Amino acid sequence: MTNRRNAELGLMLLVVIITTAAYVLASLGADARIPPNIIPFLVIVLGLLLLAHVALRRLAPDANPILLPVAALLNGLGYVIIAGLDEQLARQQAVWTAIGIAAFVATLVVVRRPRALERYRYTFALVGLGLLLMPLLPGIGKTINGSRIWVAVGPVNFQPGEVAKVVLALFFAAYLADQRQLIATSVWKVGPLRLPDPKYLGPVVIAWLVSLVVMVYQKDLGSSLLFFTLFVVMLWVATERPSFLVLGAGLFAAGAYVAWRMFGHVQTRVEIWIDPWKDPSGSGYQIIQGLFAMAFGGVVGTGLGLGGQVRIPASENDFIFAVVAEQLGLLGGTLVIMAFLLMVGAGLRIALVADHAFDKLLATGLTLLLGVQAFVIIAGVTRLLPLTGVTLPFVSYGGSSLVVNYVLLALLLRLSDPARAGAASASVGAVAAPATGSSAS
Repeated sequence: MTNRRNAELGLMLLVVIITTAAYVLASLGADARIPPNIIPFLVIVLGLLLLAHVALRRLAPDANPILLPVAALLNGLGYVIIAGLDEQLARQQAVWTAIGIAAFVATLVVVRRPRALERYRYTFALVGLGLLLMPLLPGIGKTINGSRIWVAVGPVNFQPGEVAKVVLALFFAAYLADQRQLIATSVWKVGPLRLPDPKYLGPVVIAWLVSLVVMVYQKDLGSSLLFFTLFVVMLWVATERPSFLVLGAGLFAAGAYVAWRMFGHVQTRVEIWIDPWKDPSGSGYQIIQGLFAMAFGGVVGTGLGLGGQVRIPASENDFIFAVVAEQLGLLGGTLVIMAFLLMVGAGLRIALVADHAFDKLLATGLTLLLGVQAFVIIAGVTRLLPLTGVTLPFVSYGGSSLVVNYVLLALLLRLSDPARAGAASASVGAVAAPATGSSAS
């Protein structure tokens, strides 16, 4: 316990130094002066990160020591980049960071035994689908930049779909942990195909289909891809049947073709992905500007606070990776990718060593949400994939995404605390033993 938390504390202090130095360099690059609020900035950053560290030291003493420092580094870098783009947005991002840290601590306090969440599977399903439907409600639903994924309640705008991702991951993990053996062994013959019996797979498929239909209707393509990947991979992990990956790839290809034929916004995204120069001042403008920005950055970048030669629409949201690559160059962009790889590797390690199906599936699902979302948006900015409107976790501006990602991080860290998991197993072992035995038979 002591070694892990001490290592984390050292890394957190290093993150504070790096973030503060980056903030000073960005201010020097933009205004040639040290920011007058550097001392309050240092105190606030140090205070927030120490609060998260102390919460982990007290509530999850054996949790993974890498995840929180890496997330804090990405968050700090994102704040510095946003501050150079828009000071008002930076102030809002600072508030959302504080709320995110508070949500992180609250999650650790409330969720003492992750396995206890398994019993609320259908509640999670209903809540998740309800959250996805909220933007379609008249009066509170709001369309921004062509996507109806926002809800406005008074002065507060948020994306309920961000919360729905974690909630439905909890449902998938709980349901598949309970039904995995039946799904894996039951057979439903459809011609030459041998598929699982629909009565065991039905609730998950219904939740998945409804979520995809809603998100496609809302023109939220990135989340649709994210949910599809989440569903297929968690089903494969639960059943250990590679055929689900093959079937999922086929369904994805068919669904992508149908979406391309039926929806004009999908056709536009594909066209600008293939040839953004076809409409350089219109639909292809954002991608072209992002490519120019990354080209200006070169290998080592223009320097923090010295970017801005290229104006990128929504640079603080979808295209913040292009700004990072402009100011920090290929090296900086590579370091961001490596940070996400570290987080994904740590998350999969947590899933690998988990000794209970629910813990294993939930850790896998939460890690997928984090890693696939980062991959989808970075691939869109670099034209590896068609561009989708998702945020870069912990880096992009956005309160909904930042707070939910801190909750996701807290759940992963709670799952990585073997002492707490063992205590939970011991306390419920007598009750859970018959159910576990029946589901595994």
